[in-house]
Amino acid sequence: MKKIAVYPGTFDPITYGHIDVVERSLKIVDKIIIAVSGFQRKNFLFSVEERVKLIKEVFKDKKEVEVESFDGLLVDYLKKKNVKIVIRGLRAISDFDYEFQMVLVNRKLMKDIETIFLMPREEFFYISSSIVKEIVKLNGNISCFVPKNVEVALREKIKGGNNAKSEKKTFKK
Repeated sequence: MKKIAVYPGTFDPITYGHIDVVERSLKIVDKIIIAVSGFQRKNFLFSVEERVKLIKEVFKDKKEVEVESFDGLLVDYLKKKNVKIVIRGLRAISDFDYEFQMVLVNRKLMKDIETIFLMPREEFFYISSSIVKEIVKLNGNISCFVPKNVEVALREKIKGGNNAKSEKKTFKK
């Protein structure tokens, strides 16, 4: 029986930190579903459809990665997909506090759920979608934080495409 996990989040936008968590997850599970939340608790830069499209482009060559959007409670999505494993990325103590609370709530709503916390590699530990967006707003180079398709989309969205060029760097395993 295949081990399938869900990696939920907003991914506004996806970063190399998120990608690293997916790669690490695939050492533990056979398939991962990246579940992009459409719930509007934040002001998103990208629509849920745009976020799904960007993530699908990033993982287009990985058959063991599926990308979908969802609305509502994560536990309802998990039940619908018949999945009981959740992957969450952790960067700092502040992340843990929020994530710990969510694990307890989700366990109360779905008793057989298991959550696996993974930390990205040190080089990606400090990256957040919010920081990446701020750097773009200030005309900084983000090529070391996000894949090229995400960088282009961010610059287009934030700056109207005026600064879409930058130093090319690739994600290293």
